[in-house]
Amino acid sequence: MSAPVAVAVLVMVVWGATPILTRLALEDMEPLVVATLRTMVAGLLAVPLLARLGQPLPRTRTPRRLLAVSAAAGFVVFPVVYTIGQERTSGLHGVMILAALPIFTGVYASLVARRRPARAWIVGSAVALAGEAVLIAGRGAAGGDATLVGDLIVLGAALVVSAGYVAGALLPPRGIPSSAATYWGVAIGALVLSPLFAGLVAADGLPRAGATAWGAVLFLAVVTSIVGYVGWYWALDRGGIQRIATLQFLQPLSGFALAAVVLGDRVTLPIAVGSVLIVTGILVAQRA
Repeated sequence: MSAPVAVAVLVMVVWGATPILTRLALEDMEPLVVATLRTMVAGLLAVPLLARLGQPLPRTRTPRRLLAVSAAAGFVVFPVVYTIGQERTSGLHGVMILAALPIFTGVYASLVARRRPARAWIVGSAVALAGEAVLIAGRGAAGGDATLVGDLIVLGAALVVSAGYVAGALLPPRGIPSSAATYWGVAIGALVLSPLFAGLVAADGLPRAGATAWGAVLFLAVVTSIVGYVGWYWALDRGGIQRIATLQFLQPLSGFALAAVVLGDRVTLPIAVGSVLIVTGILVAQRA
């Protein structure tokens, strides 16, 4: 197993817990508080990391635009929109819908490169997307927490963040290391969200949440937003965006077990069938 593949797999294990941890945080906090707080905490941690790294903001137009897209998509739009959607669906649905990320990421990468994806990649992605359709169509069997509106909001968040992945992966070839791309991205995201966060605190004060909720937010900020993005941008750059992106289909595997054990979500027949299709899709796509 190559280093980029190994790093990407580890990131997927971590990111598979994101829907579950978001649900745990939402038990004691409002959605906008969770969404802004994870980015604000990550942004505060990124400042000393940037100072130690000594990497200035990019000076040319293209890297600046790529950084703006990655920051907006990954650390502003995604946390806010995704958290709102996750509140309206089940933990298992959140996990499985995010499994469509490699499809969107691969399509965006093809558009940027102006190159048609390989046939195996198209077939594998189609099979995995069919699994997503089975999952959403069976939302009624997944428990009272899952709604079509919540599923579609999470899906929209996935479409946005995929564009951010591609933008972030295009920064290292332009002289911006994956660590700097992550630190600057989360710092910019925190700056953008700071007025909203200040308004929420002014209106309701700091959330009175339990240790579990605060621990979930801290994990989302440090591990998901900082460590995860550094590893993911590095793997996409070193291993190729389309090839590494298909490994995102592995993300549900860790989230699956956590959703069932921690949140008590039931593994229904549509979820099981959708999972089989998704795993089959990644095996086919990896042959590309």
